[in-house]
Amino acid sequence: MKLVPIGFGNLISAGRVLAIVSPDSAPIKRMIQDVRDRGLLIDASFGRSTRSVILMDSGHVILSALPTETISARFEDKNEQEEAKSND
Repeated sequence: MKLVPIGFGNLISAGRVLAIVSPDSAPIKRMIQDVRDRGLLIDASFGRSTRSVILMDSGHVILSALPTETISARFEDKNEQEEAKSND
């Protein structure tokens, strides 16, 4: 299980992520409200403005204060590290 940092000391399992999206569109805002009503929302933004929304395979939605580009770059860094270890 590979863990990826999403800010403020929070980590998520890389294998369980379905998508990382921007919170700006109306459909995503509706989805966040729906998930909040069902009790599946995890707010890891620590009161800061939400800059990315992470969709998990369990149906949970995680809000992060880090931009989507930063989180996706961390996923790529993890993949490169895994490949380097497997080549050794």
